[in-house]
Amino acid sequence: MANTYTQIHLQVVFAVRSRGHLIREAWKEELQKYLTGIIQNNGHKVLAINGMPDHYHILIGLRPAQAIADLMRDVKAGSAKWINEQGYVYGRFEWQDGYGAFSYEKSALPTVIAYIMNQKEHHRVKTFQEEYLELLKEFEVQYDEKYLFTAPD
Repeated sequence: MANTYTQIHLQVVFAVRSRGHLIREAWKEELQKYLTGIIQNNGHKVLAINGMPDHYHILIGLRPAQAIADLMRDVKAGSAKWINEQGYVYGRFEWQDGYGAFSYEKSALPTVIAYIMNQKEHHRVKTFQEEYLELLKEFEVQYDEKYLFTAPD
């Protein structure tokens, strides 16, 4: 769009179905490249990406031409299909329904990037569920706990 200027930074957070610990170090880097490709092919910019065996964090410079819901549908469906085609997991890989999206001003980006890149250290003392609930509370997002997480299988 001509004469449209934006600065939209979103951290998106999404989990493996049933919070299964399915993402392995052996293919994590390939997954990150694939996720980045989906986001870039949709016209957005990846500022930071990192995950744990049961969830992912991505900091995105979002272009306003696409709704976040449409981007996340593409990211999750495309990456799940790719993981299944690669045969990286026994059975069928799926992401949990939904995601969290949290906006940041430019001055906060270095802190958010450091947070995302240090997930391994962060999760030595805090579970994903604790982390996610803290984000929802920090950003004052109303939620119904029964819809947050599916029970582990």
